[in-house]
Amino acid sequence: MSHQSLKVGLSTASCSPHLVLILPRLLVPLAIALSLGFCLAGQAGEPAAAPTLASRATFGDVKGTLVIVGGGATPHEVHQRFLELAGGVNAHLVIIPTANPNADRYQTLKSFVAWRSTKVQSVFFLHTRSRDQANDPVFVRPLTRATGVWFCGGDQSRILAAYRGTAVERELHHVLDRGGVIGGTSAGAAIMSPVMITGGKTEASVGTGFGFLPGFVVDQHFKQRNRFGRLLGVLRKHPQLFGLGIDEKTAVIVHGHSLRVMGESNVRFYLPGGQSREQLLDRASKPLDLATLTAQVQAEPVSHDSAPRTPSGTAAFSHNMGNR
Repeated sequence: MSHQSLKVGLSTASCSPHLVLILPRLLVPLAIALSLGFCLAGQAGEPAAAPTLASRATFGDVKGTLVIVGGGATPHEVHQRFLELAGGVNAHLVIIPTANPNADRYQTLKSFVAWRSTKVQSVFFLHTRSRDQANDPVFVRPLTRATGVWFCGGDQSRILAAYRGTAVERELHHVLDRGGVIGGTSAGAAIMSPVMITGGKTEASVGTGFGFLPGFVVDQHFKQRNRFGRLLGVLRKHPQLFGLGIDEKTAVIVHGHSLRVMGESNVRFYLPGGQSREQLLDRASKPLDLATLTAQVQAEPVSHDSAPRTPSGTAAFSHNMGNR
């Protein structure tokens, strides 16, 4: 059997930038069920909270599409949906493994084999630890034609340390602006929101994410790592934000102002206001209209003495969600 040719530019320095172009000629078939979850697992300083609840619910439409996975093995249907959104066989993919501690040797990762066998027009692996390299026009060029970008799991702070405020971040936003799709799992989910959880077991430390999903804060491995109290603590400090707690093997798909759930488990959706007003969502749930919810929350009277009411048409579940 013939093997596809690889154009590989590598450096012997452990922290040097790497770029791989993979062009599908005779591609090795691979079941699409190989999970994107094989991608294993900023600028510091907490963004200031809104001074009053009147400034809450700052969501804005997503021009492209986001595929946000809560970690664990990515289900087949989510993998397939990401590829469809990126253009199917016509897709130009960029895979960013920078969150992984072994990203400097990403050719050894199981995900490398899976991605290079994907039947699409092209696949790039884009990785560096150097911010200077992240501003190099040659390095960022694959993003200028990308129809889909995927962030692998690991430590989200590694992603922000390399790319926040660089040409890479600028081109990522351009991917969405022209209608492309950006997806990620675990650490790749955390970077989606403007306020990014960087760590902490019961009380979160936060930094500044890429802000692909404006007006939100995202937490992952939610039920499996008992992160209810952690996320609610961030929402109390940032009452203008919606909250998403995404379980493993589960994804949130956001396009425009529509939010839907795919996968095997649940998503907890929290309304702004600093209170634990929660909806429990799964794949059978009706998609949420974020524009309508934003308008309803913004229309609520500001009250500092009592919990804000739940917008009409929104199911709320009462939980005692302190740190457990």
